[in-house]
Amino acid sequence: MKINDPIKKAIGLETEKLGSGAGKKTEKTVAATKSIDSGSVTLSPLSAQLQSLEANVATTQAFDAEKVDAIKSAIASGQFKVDSGKVADGLIATVKDLLNSQKP
Repeated sequence: MKINDPIKKAIGLETEKLGSGAGKKTEKTVAATKSIDSGSVTLSPLSAQLQSLEANVATTQAFDAEKVDAIKSAIASGQFKVDSGKVADGLIATVKDLLNSQKP
């Protein structure tokens, strides 16, 4: 199963394969440039996108802390109920997806 990286897609980091006359593939990349005369460094637009993405990831929570706390307290008090039908439906859907993705 092939997994695509959504972060790379979001900022366009995926490399583009280009075919040459000899049949070899080369990668098209964007590199940072350095100005020797002034001693300064100019970064590519891709670098600015990466910095922006890093800032967004740093400010975004990976999970809902309030929901996790509510589930923890429900488990601790014995009020947490598992819907076995929902779990079974989810497992069946996952297995179907895996089986369909393996067919050529």
